Amino acid sequence: MTNSNAWIYLILAIVTEVLGTTSMKLSVGFTELQPSLMIFLFYGLSFAFLSLSLKRLEIGFAYAIWSALGTLFIFFIGIGYFHEPFTVLKTFSVICIIIGVLGLKSA
Repeated sequence: MTNSNAWIYLILAIVTEVLGTTSMKLSVGFTELQPSLMIFLFYGLSFAFLSLSLKRLEIGFAYAIWSALGTLFIFFIGIGYFHEPFTVLKTFSVICIIIGVLGLKSA
């Protein structure tokens, strides 16, 4: 496996994690069947893709990217799709997460 393949797997892991988390919201506490089933499908795929990416990427960095970008995308989905409040504190917190991930990569 090449490094570029590892990055593709990591991107797929992030996308499927975001879809799984969005499905959680849409499941309304597991009261909606289809989104509830999609949670397990998307999270299973996400962990599988993340595992494949770890063949070439450092675990601390890959996991930080996976969780930070997932958080960032869910932040935007929450605001844009679910009309959750956009606050300075939330924005600052997401920025801190991204700075932390950059710090991991440069360390």
